[in-house]
Parts: sequence; C-alpha cells; structure tokens
Amino acid sequence: MRRVLDAAGLTGLTLRSLDDVPPFDEAPETGATFEENALAKARDAFAATGLPAVADDSGLEVDALNGMPGVLSARWSGRHGDDPANTALLLGQLRDIPEERRGAAFVSACALVYGPSESQSDVVRGEWAGSIVHEPRGDGGFGYDPVFLPTGSDRTAAELSPEEKDASSHRGRALAALLPSLRALV
Repeated sequence: MRRVLDAAGLTGLTLRSLDDVPPFDEAPETGATFEENALAKARDAFAATGLPAVADDSGLEVDALNGMPGVLSARWSGRHGDDPANTALLLGQLRDIPEERRGAAFVSACALVYGPSESQSDVVRGEWAGSIVHEPRGDGGFGYDPVFLPTGSDRTAAELSPEEKDASSHRGRALAALLPSLRALV
C-alpha cells in the first residue's frame, strides 16, 4: 500500500497496519466472492478502530478448474496458508492439462470503508492475467507466485521484483483503482 501511494504521489494519509491497533475479532471469510470477503474485513476493521480501513481478499482463478481455487485459494489443500501444499495440489490437478487450457488470473478485491453506512465504502477489483507453468520457478512472493506466469512475461510472479509486481499485479491494479477514493479522504 505504501509503495502504491508513494508511486501515485498521494500524501496526507497515515497508514496503520493491524499491528498498530488493538487486536479485534474478524468474521470468518464466508463470502462467495472476493468483493464480499474484502468488504467484510474492512467493515470489521472500521467497526473495531473507528478509522477508515482498507482490506483485500485475493486469490487465483484457473480456467481449467472453472475459476477455482478462487476464494478458497489460501486453503485449497485443506490447510489454510500451506502454500507448498496448495501449489502442489494445483499442479497435480493440472498435470495433464494442455498449455492452451492453463490460463489463469490472479484476482484482488480491495475494499475501503470510511463510515458506518453502506454508502461509505468502495470496493474495486484488479486482475492479472496469465497461465500456470508446470514447475515452480523463483523465490520471491508467496502463494501461487512461483507457478503463475503473467501474460507477456517469461518470468513467473516469484521472479519479479516487488516494484515490477506493484506495476502490473492484481493487487497493484486494485489499489490503483482505489486511489480516487483515498484521495477524497485527504
């Protein structure tokens, strides 16, 4: 978030992370869409802190799997946050899938909640098109980054620098789409 704000020249906002506020209960991610989950997280943060809050929900949609793992991306293997197991399961499911059907997209929904009413929120979506490679490559990033090859690139997301990812990734695109609403807060 800081890198995106700095790149846009947006000043006047003090960023705070979850580490900067007292702990609070968050509802489980039960939404059917990234947008529903991001909005629920941002509402929880606003309700607990009284501060405008930005939250993200993101994941990977794979064409050959009818858009799955989708909102289940972080727990695709049955264990939340087990990146190696999630990636291994995905690659196993795609083992015999031909190149032309290995299309995928990273998706990020970012929600901004700045007041208690429904109208005091904004939800945006960013997508990053690509495909799934056969073997993991690269040490950067997390999650499915080592197997996601962005369209037009010869490097996986795990082989890109943070700045390169910010410029084209799903999360970078979603945060950029949120900039007008963030500017309005300043």
